[in-house]
Amino acid sequence: MELKVTRRQRQFIDAQADEVLFGGAAGGGKSYGQLIDALLYALRYPGSRQLVLRRTLPELEKSLIRAALSLYPRSLYRYNAAQHVGQFKNRSLIDFGYCDQERDVYRYQSAEYDVIRFDELTHFTESMYLYLLSRLRGANPFPKSVKSATNPGGVGHQWVKSRFIDIGPPDAVHRTEGGSRLYLPSRVQDNGFLARADPGYVRRLQNLPERERRALLYGDWDLFEGQYFSMWDRRVHVLRPFAIPGHWRRYFTMDYGRDMLAAFWLAVDERGRAVVYREAYRPGLLAGEAAELVRGLTQESISAWYAPPDLWNRHGDTGRSTADIFAAHGIGLTRAQNDRVQGWYDLAEWLRPFEDEQGVRTAALRVFDCCPNLIRTLPALRYDDRNPNDTAREPHELTHAPDAIRYFAAGRPAPGVLEEPEDGPDFDRQADDFLHYSGR
Repeated sequence: MELKVTRRQRQFIDAQADEVLFGGAAGGGKSYGQLIDALLYALRYPGSRQLVLRRTLPELEKSLIRAALSLYPRSLYRYNAAQHVGQFKNRSLIDFGYCDQERDVYRYQSAEYDVIRFDELTHFTESMYLYLLSRLRGANPFPKSVKSATNPGGVGHQWVKSRFIDIGPPDAVHRTEGGSRLYLPSRVQDNGFLARADPGYVRRLQNLPERERRALLYGDWDLFEGQYFSMWDRRVHVLRPFAIPGHWRRYFTMDYGRDMLAAFWLAVDERGRAVVYREAYRPGLLAGEAAELVRGLTQESISAWYAPPDLWNRHGDTGRSTADIFAAHGIGLTRAQNDRVQGWYDLAEWLRPFEDEQGVRTAALRVFDCCPNLIRTLPALRYDDRNPNDTAREPHELTHAPDAIRYFAAGRPAPGVLEEPEDGPDFDRQADDFLHYSGR
């Protein structure tokens, strides 16, 4: 039996994390990869039990059940349509199930599975997913995992994004308190089989309206209704870290309160284009603790330390301000402008994509992928319902990092000064050419 899989499908099959998401663009071969993985698992572990889920039974019958019947060898597999169970010759089983309503999860209350597979995970609610995780159990030694496939969008978009996309870069296993997670992005370009069978498919996706095109063609997770910075595009704005040339000017900016210190270090090149290269994101710090943390992380020379005006308010018990406390730790803060609307306008200009001298889409402000909280919260900002020129102030947890970057934009940072010998190397072009990163 010869099984042809793409490189991405092979990575999904070989994935070792407790929870794996194979997702992104339409046409990336996610469902086929899921079925091949289920087949190989069933054959490798005789007597194993797997659960494959779609939101409704008709969706399941028209997609995975039908595809499995045409794909799996009849000598090894048969399907019981009355019980919605696929049975293998070696006693392995695949239950095909659904969760149309929240209460449907209790259909699996006493069940035990070695692998649970969600097809179109964003069609499920978070409570459904979390409950069904408890069905992953058994006394046998077979490896246990949850393996899901999906496109962006749907009722579960935000919780799936938070659980798998926002925790860190793709293609890397991330450890959590509950285990490990892995996100494997897929694009139609990864699926050579589809490209050969239907060469017009990509063209049809390209003709979709912008929002649908970015979601289905590029697998863009940062799109939703009411989004303030709709120009955010990970392929443009997120970079892998690189060695920053010495002539770039360095800046620091922060938003601080007892609930959260959101601090960021930025470097600006001679053209006035910036990268955010370091973040500190820590709750519950006293002002002195925050200052010690920032001072300890800063080894480079900083041109300006931007901070919001309220840090100059004096505390009634000591008569000192937070700015005074930072100054005592060798950090002379610069009072940033706090015009919210104008600040967001300024930041939108920094984020606006354009084509650079080499014809590559870029922006005046980009972010290293080692700054996950800024990458998570900046595109999550929504319009304020009462003032569409401002961003919503709730949920408050999303506002700390964007506010800090707003203070940087309002500070009118000066560009770096390029000083190099005649005929010397073009460091900035080398950095762009060598390290331009297409994002997630």
